[in-house]
Amino acid sequence: QVQLVESGGGLVQPGGSLRLSCAASRSTFSIVVMGWYRQAPGKQRELVADISTSGSTNYANSVKGRFTISRDNAKNTVYLQMGSLKPEDTAAYYCNVKNTLGTNYWGQGTQVTVSS
Repeated sequence: QVQLVESGGGLVQPGGSLRLSCAASRSTFSIVVMGWYRQAPGKQRELVADISTSGSTNYANSVKGRFTISRDNAKNTVYLQMGSLKPEDTAAYYCNVKNTLGTNYWGQGTQVTVSS
């Protein structure tokens, strides 16, 4: 079982920045992909960005050029630097990791609200 601890959400004005962090506990099986999803009220959960062990990244079109995902493999931690935030970025953000068996683990979610 992998425990995920998220931090960094909050209220920010449009155009502002936030940094999310997610630390994963030690895992019997190696974590291969770490990422962030988000879910706004009344909408399906969607991929924001993910990153492989080698550093290969994948972004949703809506956040390309504004968000940057990174990871520290030694610390089993993934970060999401969010910039030029828009009201439509408001959502609960969930950390996700996948191990070599293909098992997914989810964080409890952290709320990001973009509002003036």
